[in-house]
Amino acid sequence: MLERLYRMLVKEFIQVLRNPRMRAVLFVMPVAQVIIIGYAVNTDVRHVPMAVYDLDRTPATRDLIARFEGSGCFDVVRRITSEPEIQEVLDSGEAKAVLRLNRGFAEALQGGGSARAQFLLDGSDSNTASVALTYAARISADFNRSLLEQRFSRTAGVHLDAEPIALVSRAWFNPNLDSRNFFVPGVLAMLVAVLTIILSSMSIVREREVGTMEQIMVTPIGRLEFILGKTIPFAVIGLVDVALIALIAVFWFRVPLLGFPPILFLGTGLYLLSTLGVGLFISTVSSTQQQAMMTAFFFMLPAFMLSGFVYPIANMPKVVQVLTYLNPLRYYLVIIRGVFLKGLGLEVLWPQMLALTALGTLMLLLAAGRFRKTMG
Repeated sequence: MLERLYRMLVKEFIQVLRNPRMRAVLFVMPVAQVIIIGYAVNTDVRHVPMAVYDLDRTPATRDLIARFEGSGCFDVVRRITSEPEIQEVLDSGEAKAVLRLNRGFAEALQGGGSARAQFLLDGSDSNTASVALTYAARISADFNRSLLEQRFSRTAGVHLDAEPIALVSRAWFNPNLDSRNFFVPGVLAMLVAVLTIILSSMSIVREREVGTMEQIMVTPIGRLEFILGKTIPFAVIGLVDVALIALIAVFWFRVPLLGFPPILFLGTGLYLLSTLGVGLFISTVSSTQQQAMMTAFFFMLPAFMLSGFVYPIANMPKVVQVLTYLNPLRYYLVIIRGVFLKGLGLEVLWPQMLALTALGTLMLLLAAGRFRKTMG
């Protein structure tokens, strides 16, 4: 059996790696894609273009505007002088936010009352608008606190050196809240899934199309040896790609790898068991390579959307949340982000490992059963 499996593996490796273009697809494209996507996938909000409509033109309004400019979150790109310009800059996209300060702003502050300012946002990009609104609220809170300190110092001669309650927040993992640290491991999982599912989905159907399936069937090779021979080469290629992409994530994008690397590769191996099982099953139900590729794309799109890669699973409807339990990407994202960002080990990640083992075994059994039926 081992001799037949060895011959099958040699044949598969030669078939996959003999073409220089295929070698580029297997090893160069994932590296290039993770670099490009790693830079592109970034939800941090910085330098939001902002217009200012200052009707008061006093030191107090200039102080507030300077706080917005100095925060690094907003760039004042235009100073508005008339009311219609507010809609103009928002409609044209020149500014994503407008800060309006009415006449009497400084006078109200000096009289001990409340001064009102208006902050208008372009809500077409809800994520940017939400983050910008948070930044604006933080800046205005700092401005209010500074005014209160000055007022106490002037009227009562009391210096407020510290707040009665000081809330100091700190993110336990990813302390700088860098979105790239969250997304780059997800990109790794996505690229490995695309590569292994597409390649394995076309493996059996390619044998059928070129007419070599009958030649293999007349050999003494068994069904299990055939499935293993089709699975192991892609699993090895997937592990090599994971190693390359992980090195880029750590040394290029500076994503922290806090966990034990063997845990990462153990989880990857179980993940590949599932993705290759899905690919082989698709290969057994497809008649042509074109059908196999299209079926693989139809599987991968919902798999990515329902994995928690971008949108939290907890925000999805209950019925959809149940479906995500059948998605191997859901479990692998927990493993890879847990190993990279939290330094988790098997004592925490074993449920995800167990789920991937069950899913992978089930998919390979389904593929083997379907293959026997097809051959029959």
